[in-house]
Amino acid sequence: MDLPVMPPVRPMLAKSVKGVPAADAIEGGLVYEPKWDGFRAIVFRDGDEIEIASRSTKPLTRYFPEVVTAARELLPERCVVDGEIVVVSGDRLDFDLLSQRIHPAESRVTLLAEQWPARLVAFDLLAIGDEDLTEQPFSTRRERLVAELGGAGGPVSVTRVTADTEEATEWFDLFEGAGLDGVVAKPLASAYVPNGRVMLKVKHARTADVVVAGYRLHKTSTPERPLLGSLLLGLYADDGRLQHVGVAASFTEQRREELIEELAPLVATVDDAHPWAAWEDEEAQASGRLPGGQSRWSGTKDLSFVPLRPERVAEVGYEHMEGEGDGARFRHTARFKRWREDREPESCTYEQLEEVARYDLAEVLGAH
Repeated sequence: MDLPVMPPVRPMLAKSVKGVPAADAIEGGLVYEPKWDGFRAIVFRDGDEIEIASRSTKPLTRYFPEVVTAARELLPERCVVDGEIVVVSGDRLDFDLLSQRIHPAESRVTLLAEQWPARLVAFDLLAIGDEDLTEQPFSTRRERLVAELGGAGGPVSVTRVTADTEEATEWFDLFEGAGLDGVVAKPLASAYVPNGRVMLKVKHARTADVVVAGYRLHKTSTPERPLLGSLLLGLYADDGRLQHVGVAASFTEQRREELIEELAPLVATVDDAHPWAAWEDEEAQASGRLPGGQSRWSGTKDLSFVPLRPERVAEVGYEHMEGEGDGARFRHTARFKRWREDREPESCTYEQLEEVARYDLAEVLGAH
């Protein structure tokens, strides 16, 4: 493979904002796209050679043979396309069906590809022929994308866009019914910035991708029938430490039992360098920053936990954060939504969290 833009390439990212920003909110203007709920993918094609890379640059090629076939048939002879791989079930996107594709057995992948074929939604063009387009503004890249792929059809499509803030706001409400995730706003004047949070995203609820690094047993758990009570969640701080940010709970009894078995291979041993190993230290527990720590709310409640190697990522829903910077934590219990097999634990940082605009409390207290 010999392209003007070669793997690995980390895709350009988006930062969460509250509310659809005005089209003129930044210099050069914004254009809006639906936020697709799938696996981010950069597709490299050089003749018959096709490579599909994930957000973390890991190869997805073997998991989506039907997308490889579609790329070979419908994409330009030599190109690099940024987009999203999605699976459609009925009239909605289905992320759970998509997640099942990350499976070690080729027979399983083949079966699912036939039963629930994935498709590619393209939203950026990084290279075409011998041209590297990454330094071009998005407005130019979008024009070239439509010119090159606009008529592809079938399992490859180009995402729709609008420059109208009011229409984008309507999309935010309407498209949720089709399983989409919100709206993305892209600066028209911006070059392609790998791994840079240049775009803006508005989602229907606050979510975060977090590292699962342990669990506590449920109060009804017994040695004969252990049941998981809550998952212990972490985010990486700027200095590389995995900070404990809260827990996810509220599982059914059956799911509590299933999770014990599902997480058993990840249970840390004494030889594993667990990031929260210091929980056994009394002084560390007294700080309240570690998952074993007591607080005035927990009293004498047993807060011991089973440490897990921090290798799995979960998406959780949450309402508010308390604290600031890398000391922030979920104010209430988070809601487990799904496993994110496509995410690397190291990518779960505080940077992904929505920044809540500050407001003078005195102004609130003084209002009538």
